[in-house]
Amino acid sequence: MPHTQISQEILVFHGRTAPEPGMLVGYGALIQFYGLALPFPVKLAIISRKNRKYSQAQWAVFPPAYHPQDSLAGHLTFALKYEGVNLLFFKKLFQQLRPAEVVALIQQEYTGQYMRKVWFLYEWLLQEQLPIPDLTIKNYVPLLEEKLQYGLAGGTRSARHRILNNLPGTPAFCPLVSKTHALEQYIAEKLDEKISRTLKGVHKDVLLRTSAFLLLKDSKASFSIEGERPTQTRAVRWGQAIGQAGARPLSQAELLRLQQLVIGDSRFTALGYRTAGGFVGEHDRSTGEPLPDHISARWQDLAALMQGLLASAQLLENAHYHPVLAAAQVAFGFVFIHPFVDGNGRLHRYLLHHLLAAMRFTPQGIIFPVSAAILEHMAAYRQVLETYSHPLLDFIQWRTTPDHNVEVLNETIDYYRYFDATPQAEFLFHCVDYTIQHIIPEEVAYLQKHDRLKAWLDDRFQMPDKTVALLIQFLQQGQGTLSARAKAKEFAALTPEEVLEIETHYKRVFEPEE
Repeated sequence: MPHTQISQEILVFHGRTAPEPGMLVGYGALIQFYGLALPFPVKLAIISRKNRKYSQAQWAVFPPAYHPQDSLAGHLTFALKYEGVNLLFFKKLFQQLRPAEVVALIQQEYTGQYMRKVWFLYEWLLQEQLPIPDLTIKNYVPLLEEKLQYGLAGGTRSARHRILNNLPGTPAFCPLVSKTHALEQYIAEKLDEKISRTLKGVHKDVLLRTSAFLLLKDSKASFSIEGERPTQTRAVRWGQAIGQAGARPLSQAELLRLQQLVIGDSRFTALGYRTAGGFVGEHDRSTGEPLPDHISARWQDLAALMQGLLASAQLLENAHYHPVLAAAQVAFGFVFIHPFVDGNGRLHRYLLHHLLAAMRFTPQGIIFPVSAAILEHMAAYRQVLETYSHPLLDFIQWRTTPDHNVEVLNETIDYYRYFDATPQAEFLFHCVDYTIQHIIPEEVAYLQKHDRLKAWLDDRFQMPDKTVALLIQFLQQGQGTLSARAKAKEFAALTPEEVLEIETHYKRVFEPEE
């Protein structure tokens, strides 16, 4: 190891500039000291020379009194107390330490809550029991600190460690979400109740038509995100599938059924889990070499990863866990694993719909057009995907295959099991909020205005419904003005005075003066 001290004074650290000089502690110091193969946490902890405590996007700054004992036990205690649980860190650390070292570490403070957590995590992550007798003390401590991370309400008691396991997942798949100001604000706003209030009093017919439109809008948006322009039939078919989200339990068979719906013609795409490597990115134009932005999970790990993901999704559905957090953890976990050759993006967004519907977050009969919201925030969507993918590229060893694919050479399964889903949860909450504030109310308002204009046209001109629909379409295209072509052809029967009257009434309905 390059130095004997775990703590080190830094100002610039792996491309990050600290707000002031300080001693790196906790997870950051331990990852550096042990040379662990995982990305540094989004936020690193340092001890300031000054007596102040504050937090920034990438840094948590603590006063000198918080400096931990410069030992493995000291930094682990600090990390668990102030940074929360990092499952990927603990898995990598335990794989590097000998079991006897872990036993000696735990026995330093056998009954203390933080070493109990270390002990529990070792046996939970590695599924191996250490030669340590069961605890007999009475008090249980929750594994995840409520003020730091979101855990399951209640949890499961581990009598051996006297730990309340409130992890939102299983050893096979368990992303975690840290509590942030933004997430706490969204949760406090109770967005599910807000949409119910928005829709209260809307006529049932308008709600049904709104729902039908939103399904199609979301389906088309999901294809657009992938750079595709589907036929109307294909978009409608996928929209119908989205409309059933939450009705069928998730399973491997259900995912395969949905993949077939997404792909349609399967002559050129192998259906089912991949049997080769996968990546998202481009190919070098001259050599054909892969230029990955994201490297998918090894195909040999897909069965275990997907079984874990589906089991954790079921656990979260059954628990009193926030639906938006559950949707972010499962759906983004799915797209990071990338289990299929094609269709991963649309199925990832379907999983968002499924969990929001199955966990009763979305009102019955209304689908949240999350894909439409994502399409309007594509730069943020790409960034939230890259927040996970890009740091991992440094830890995945791969080579190019003869068919210009990638073959992963090292063990990578844990990178897809245990990741920090906080950025993804914040992004999804933003999309849900945008849907509630803008997309759904605007569509309801449009249909209500459309019906008022249609009723006026019916009363004034007795036009057939088909003609009314065409007239309103032309007025929308002309921003309230009927084109010369429409006046000369489809609506030649209208007098200039009648056209002016229609245009004036359209603007009165659709563009009322404030």
